[in-house]
Amino acid sequence: MIDLKGQAAIVTGSATGVGAAVARALAADGCNVVVNYTRSEKEAQETAQACRDLGVEAITVQANVAEDADCKKLVDAAVDKWGKLNHVVNNAGTTKFADQNDLSALTAQDFQDIYAVNVIGPYQMAKWAEPHLRSAGKASITNVSSIAGVTGIGSSMAYAASKGALNTMTMSLARSLGPEIRVNTICPGMIQSRWLENGMGKEKYDQLLANQQRSLPLQRVSTPEDNAEIILWLIKGSELVTGEFVMVDGGAHLGFSLAMAR
Repeated sequence: MIDLKGQAAIVTGSATGVGAAVARALAADGCNVVVNYTRSEKEAQETAQACRDLGVEAITVQANVAEDADCKKLVDAAVDKWGKLNHVVNNAGTTKFADQNDLSALTAQDFQDIYAVNVIGPYQMAKWAEPHLRSAGKASITNVSSIAGVTGIGSSMAYAASKGALNTMTMSLARSLGPEIRVNTICPGMIQSRWLENGMGKEKYDQLLANQQRSLPLQRVSTPEDNAEIILWLIKGSELVTGEFVMVDGGAHLGFSLAMAR
């Protein structure tokens, strides 16, 4: 078990949702946190203050992980503040909601924009963080992927493809960065979140939520806090686990509940 007290972490896309929950979970265990945002400055400040209220130091940094210079900026902010960097959580992500049966719904630019954040961003973060994480030892990178990267079903074909790429990159990074740095990924299913509700529209979101809660083997849809709990375990409680994907989906990858077939 790794003691996080006094360590330093970056959580990308941590103003709201899963990222904010991860920042708070790290802070509750004594880890100082860089809270990253692109547009949601007010909510980022609120998340940072929630971390400070738990007794740690927290700073906010505006940065777009699709930009290489911004990734360096995030890493430099942590090292300048605390003289070290122990953990990176690549949570920032984007999508375009598009019917997967309609191949005209996505453009080449859509793919490039989604890959820039969901795949290239985590790579750039790993590149700039590597020397500091190696120096720290017992360090980690945790990626937030999706069940879409395993099943090929998600908010759009481009999103699913990007998460599949993130999954394979997790294995590549785990091979390259050991033994000092462990690299793992969580693959959530549906998450109860404002981001998804806004993207889908309330009616479709409510319908999907009800269907999932009824049909999943565990009959429960995860919250940001559920996912943060698994990420925290991968960071501090898994010294022999690297290159792994943890499905946080209520059993969605198994198919529908047998109870539904009775």
